Amino acid sequence: MKNDIQNVRNIGISAHIDAGKTTLTERILYYTRRIHAIHDVKGKDGVGATMDFMELEKERGITITSAATYCEWQDHKINIIDTPGHVDFTIEVERSLRVLDGGILVLCSVGGVQSQSITVDQQMARYKVPCIAFINKCDRSGANPLRVIDQLKEKLGHNAVAVQIPIGLEADFNGVVDLVSMKAIYFDGNSGEHVRIEDLPQDLLSEAITKREELIDAASIFSDELTEAALEDKVTEDLLIAAIRKATITREMTPVFMGSAYKNKGIQPLLDAVTKLLPCPSDVENQALDMNNDEASVSLSSDPVKPLVALAFKLEDGPYGQLTYIRVYQGALSRGDTILNVRTGKKVKVGRVVRIHADQMEDIELIPAGYIGALFGIDCASGDTFVIPGISLTMTSMHVPDPVISLAIVPKDNKAGNNMSKALARFTKEDPTFKTYVSDETGDTIISGMGELHLEVYIERMRREYNAEVTTGAPRVAYRETITRMAEFNYIHKKQTGGAGQFGRVAGYMEPVAGEDFVFENKITGGAIPTQFIPSCEKSFRKCLAKGPLMEFPITGIRVVINDGQSHSVDSSDMAFRAAARGAFLEGYAKAKPVIHEPIMKVVVETPTEFQGAVMGSLNQRRGMIVGTQDEGRMCVIEAQVPLADMFGYSTVLRSATQGKAQFTMEFANYRQVPQAITEELAKKAAEEKKNVA
Repeated sequence: MKNDIQNVRNIGISAHIDAGKTTLTERILYYTRRIHAIHDVKGKDGVGATMDFMELEKERGITITSAATYCEWQDHKINIIDTPGHVDFTIEVERSLRVLDGGILVLCSVGGVQSQSITVDQQMARYKVPCIAFINKCDRSGANPLRVIDQLKEKLGHNAVAVQIPIGLEADFNGVVDLVSMKAIYFDGNSGEHVRIEDLPQDLLSEAITKREELIDAASIFSDELTEAALEDKVTEDLLIAAIRKATITREMTPVFMGSAYKNKGIQPLLDAVTKLLPCPSDVENQALDMNNDEASVSLSSDPVKPLVALAFKLEDGPYGQLTYIRVYQGALSRGDTILNVRTGKKVKVGRVVRIHADQMEDIELIPAGYIGALFGIDCASGDTFVIPGISLTMTSMHVPDPVISLAIVPKDNKAGNNMSKALARFTKEDPTFKTYVSDETGDTIISGMGELHLEVYIERMRREYNAEVTTGAPRVAYRETITRMAEFNYIHKKQTGGAGQFGRVAGYMEPVAGEDFVFENKITGGAIPTQFIPSCEKSFRKCLAKGPLMEFPITGIRVVINDGQSHSVDSSDMAFRAAARGAFLEGYAKAKPVIHEPIMKVVVETPTEFQGAVMGSLNQRRGMIVGTQDEGRMCVIEAQVPLADMFGYSTVLRSATQGKAQFTMEFANYRQVPQAITEELAKKAAEEKKNVA
């Protein structure tokens, strides 16, 4: 590999469900000669798209795991990660964006900015990923790219500027006008592989001149040279591209491109834009934390000669053992190197280094700084940092959302049980949003995840990949307990049974706190409780949070302040103060009016307008609160907040209410208090379960 860091691009393709991410990646791979034939998602030819290589992905026509590949375009090496659109697989998008330098935000020219586009955009903002927008499906009826640009500005707050305008729309969509070079670009041949560049059609000339002026105005804010050239009417292509690139890299501008991936139009200019406008690894500043120096920030440089710093961002259990996807930020990672896992402190020897293309791989000698590759046979967790021995830098971890839905699963027999535990061990290692534990009360294995589809996919994978037949119990919702008012406590724990006894008094108060799970404050003065026993009190309070006294759900949103206490010179001990703190917690909690909270989901339903009433009715029946509706042509978008407990099986209800024409997305919004009637129901259920266990 000839390694000119300036010619490397690490990009991700993100969008709402069905906006055309995988189709776009397929076309990119075809035009860069990585594949020799185009196959479609839900392929009628039985092959399916290259990046959706999992059997389940081919059957359902959706992307489940993010797939990596690389290609070359005009002497530039491009690493691409195709990410899923469903919110259930949001961790796949998170971990991909964590290691990418730039992104393509794909939008549908009919649907525009949809609910999941907003989520993906927030994730890009979290990791400060510069992006260019691609408005896909310009050949569909109802296509309106200019409306989508307005939505980019209004809904996402992007400084979106068109770099192209379409030649014709809907069935007449023929090509695009490049506003930088002021040329018309057409795509000929069976697969649009022949790019034909011509002068502008006369009927588009005035619109193109107006839009180019807008582009120059927007870009000249970021370049004094361009401003001067514009005043003298001497704007060159290079000047304009340099100004757009500068603004794109700082996320102050989003250039917008147009096309139709399915109809093979507009992809080659998009690839040109990736090489000209998106940053190379050395344009992006990456920070690591120095563990020896109080976690001070250290800037990393994309220099292959400097000491190695690399991040394992995704794990996969392949047929040949664990495959660890890795991004090298500094230095180079070669076969035979000894590297150190910063989290565990263990040294490992690198046996095999590979480059990934969907589910295929090829052996390489080394991964230099700025590149993405994979290692075999390295035992680590997702988010671990690797360095050369003697250095203690670590990368910041990625944001992992909490699971919101749980299912009880029971294996059919012993053999299935063994296979199931193997599968669960692998899935929890691969996916940080997928959790599993054994219930203390029922003895059931509980799996938790981001949504019904998420868990459904894992159960199906257990069956296929591990031959583990399991039956599933009723979905469980992640309820929480919290308190609603301040309450004081003053508890004395004493035990005297001959010899040294136990004595400890803990006094203070607890109150609700927003946005935090638990806050502990020590306001003891004058040594009422000796300093060495304070950590024991805090530990004991924390332990009480795992199971609330009300209904044994975890407790959140509570602040405990201790301001008084008493100890005995002989009888006080860690154990005594732990018991005293537990008693104090139970005493205060009972007085603090505890309530149950449930997860509320943000549900966005897209439905044809004629079913609007039926859909709103179905959401209201589920204790839903309609937040807003928006008419978008023949479609209507309804946004609501609905308790997760009432959303099970909603997809079937929605399909039957709308003749299968509506679709919905759902993501966690917040926790809210459960109504009294439902609290009573939950209490009844909990009592019955206890009875059955007993």
